[in-house]
Amino acid sequence: MSSAAAPAAPSTSNARVILVSSVAALGGFLFGFDSSVINAAVPGIQDQYQTTPFETGFVVSIALLGCAVGAWYAGRLADRLGRIRVMQIAAVAFIVSAVGSAFPGGVYGLMFWRFIGTASVIAPTYIAEVAPARLRGRLGSLQQLAIVIGIFLALLSGYAIAHAAGSASNDWLLGIEAWRWMFLVETIPAVVYGLMAGTIPESPRYLVGVGKVDEARTVLVSVGQDASPDRIDGIRASLAGERAQKVRDLRGPKAGLLPVVWVGLILSILQQFVGINVIFYYSSILWQAVGFTESNSLQISVISGGINIAATVVAILAIDRFGRRPLLLLGSAGMSVGLLTLAYIFGTAPLVEVAATDTCAAPCMQPSLSGTSADIALVAANVFVFFFGFSWGPVVWVLLGEMFPNRIRAIALSVAAAAQWIANFLVSTTFPPLAAHGLGIAYGIYAFFAVVSLFFVWRVVQETRGKELESMDTAYAST
Repeated sequence: MSSAAAPAAPSTSNARVILVSSVAALGGFLFGFDSSVINAAVPGIQDQYQTTPFETGFVVSIALLGCAVGAWYAGRLADRLGRIRVMQIAAVAFIVSAVGSAFPGGVYGLMFWRFIGTASVIAPTYIAEVAPARLRGRLGSLQQLAIVIGIFLALLSGYAIAHAAGSASNDWLLGIEAWRWMFLVETIPAVVYGLMAGTIPESPRYLVGVGKVDEARTVLVSVGQDASPDRIDGIRASLAGERAQKVRDLRGPKAGLLPVVWVGLILSILQQFVGINVIFYYSSILWQAVGFTESNSLQISVISGGINIAATVVAILAIDRFGRRPLLLLGSAGMSVGLLTLAYIFGTAPLVEVAATDTCAAPCMQPSLSGTSADIALVAANVFVFFFGFSWGPVVWVLLGEMFPNRIRAIALSVAAAAQWIANFLVSTTFPPLAAHGLGIAYGIYAFFAVVSLFFVWRVVQETRGKELESMDTAYAST
């Protein structure tokens, strides 16, 4: 029996856990980049393949189905292969998807290559498992910060490439069309992610589960966690039976599932049903549809991406001080105000006939915003982005990483994350037909779910700030 390692100095251990958490969160960066890079590439894809509106919408959203599939299997792969190996597999999938999307051979090939991209849903679990309880909320928020930075840089790089080439359809470097370069750029962070993942330690809980107790103890000490024999015994006890996790383990008395699983599923679905990704996937189409120029629409998208980053930084600073639940409640209230305002502005704006677009078939009547109404719409949209950015964006990821008991964490997180991607897919694919019936209708639906989210958190969601993961077994037992 080896002796316990000497405790690491607090400053050293804090720096170490921040570093390893940041590397793990690069998977979120790649998801954000991959899901939003399509925004600026759509005009070039339409010109190249003469896509129908349905095909365009499916190209935009099909990557989310790939994420759902990846989320479904990631937890089980992580239990079998380890968290680090799954991160490396995700990096390879992103590289293959980026290159294939740049040279797809046709619109259906593009759908296929977009589909095989995957998101590293292991990051929230990994971060929750290596982070001390006092830092877990802030470090868990790094996943969402990475996602929003990825979204921002995808919008910014797409705008820069299109501007340099003259348009997404024009040839750029090496005679390759600009829209293809938008995808190829993604290979750079994917390679960095794959290489960096090999430099961080495996999860201590995974190591205990496979009998590598000494390695687990060393990792716990390096990140400032308790590595005493009692703690190791506690982890071992909480992991009993985890390697055999199956979907049937999630069954319970509440409509067929454990209460905590329902809470995780509904949090994931509501996070997407408020319509946040319409802003980042369809922003150029959205703002052009109400009278803004293409250039102004792209600039608005970049500004919204910057606001999203700033809001996520606010969440990182606030989540361990004020808790998860207060941020969600405040965020739901702010989102409701912003979305209701947008629904009213779009629903009462005068209609004008415009050229047919992906969201409106000829004869096309769209709301026209100008003057005060345009200013109010822009402010309301960015109020919505800001309140989502410091609440439902990062906090849901933190909760999913820490709310499930150890005995079901991997499979429950896979199911909840898969539900999140499917909900995102549904919102992304239904926006064009909803917008065709009226932007006021579309944003009225998103506002409804924002209001629902407020009551759901108030009545159901429980605070997890400062609690050890091993104490989650009974958190929602009576929900």
